Amino acid sequence: MSQSESENLSVTLFKNQKQALETSGLVPYLPSSLEQVSASGERSWYRELRRPQWIWQGVEPIELESILARIASSDKNRTRDEWLDTVSGYHAGNWAYEWIHAGTEHQKKAAELTGNEAAEECFKASLYFSIAGYPHIKGDNLATQAQVLANKAYDMAAQQISHRIEKIKVPYKGKKITCYLHLPSTEKPLPVVIVSGGMDSLQTDMWRLYRDFLAPNNMAMLTLDMPSIGHSSQWPLTEDSSCLHQAVLNHLPNIPWVDRFHAAVMGFRFGGNVALRLSFLEPDRLKACVALGAPIHHILSNSAQLKKMPKMYLDILASRLGKQVVDISSLTSQMQAWSLKNQGFLSGGRKTSVSVLSIGLQGDPVSPKSDNKLAALFSQYGKGIELKSKTLHSGYEEALNQMIEWIKEEMKQ
Repeated sequence: MSQSESENLSVTLFKNQKQALETSGLVPYLPSSLEQVSASGERSWYRELRRPQWIWQGVEPIELESILARIASSDKNRTRDEWLDTVSGYHAGNWAYEWIHAGTEHQKKAAELTGNEAAEECFKASLYFSIAGYPHIKGDNLATQAQVLANKAYDMAAQQISHRIEKIKVPYKGKKITCYLHLPSTEKPLPVVIVSGGMDSLQTDMWRLYRDFLAPNNMAMLTLDMPSIGHSSQWPLTEDSSCLHQAVLNHLPNIPWVDRFHAAVMGFRFGGNVALRLSFLEPDRLKACVALGAPIHHILSNSAQLKKMPKMYLDILASRLGKQVVDISSLTSQMQAWSLKNQGFLSGGRKTSVSVLSIGLQGDPVSPKSDNKLAALFSQYGKGIELKSKTLHSGYEEALNQMIEWIKEEMKQ
């Protein structure tokens, strides 16, 4: 796709979206449940602003603050006046509009460059388009169209980067799971790390993890979206949350560029829950498992604490589970089934032979110290760590360095 074709795609996708439904109002609640959500804490933004994570992934810090300032200062109508990022309709001040506009600027820069420099601008554009759709609620037309742009930009980058990036289609229940395989070299089959993010991010957000951490260690990265989001949106999230990842792991012998005997799994947030689950289901196929900030047991089994979570998180859970109308008490009690302890993996006497590293950042309610210790306890070679970093950004760097070192060590076995 040429640069002009890409810009035309952006115009075509969004030309009829002036009155698009706004993200924060898409998930319907029972009146009693909506009162509970409205009463839970004073917040200025509907979305959880992930500044350190986005900057780490490649968003330019000054540009990030500029985008947020434009959203915050908009005088257009908002769905909820108290939430700055709820400007309705696709125009200036709307969350999707501002991030897509910024992403398009990076695509224009890419058109003036060649090779890896052009590719890096396309990867950046893809990340901005992905954030435009964040948190990727089902039925959010702007988010769906932002995902189209994110995937197109990623494909454009893949064509220009010096690394090899293959789109892999894995058969599963009559459909295909779409994955991206990133290869620093193709001379011989490489150790491979299967990577997934949380329930509110796309697999195309993982470029920097590969570029700065896996590729320098001559490891391949295979990404896939969580069930119910992105390329995997046709599959609902069920208690068998690792079903797609298991299918991908079982497909590795059919991929000539990877060494299926040296495979690891890495997950962030809910992707970490899936990675841990897979290490119990497929211990003979994995060398290592690492999870960062994963909900493992505590938050999933604590309905009172779940109810206090920001509305964005509750919306995500309801969206992934396909809820038509949300009853908070029903939703939070249902989440107990996703606890790996309640599923029987982290209880009893059975341990996985996969080396598990579970990392949490200090003060994180989603992934407390108790969860990471629990995950380590049920691995024969497990380790649970709580990082006491001064900032989340340095915490990310420290966590990823430890995760990569762990995988490198285990891949030698």
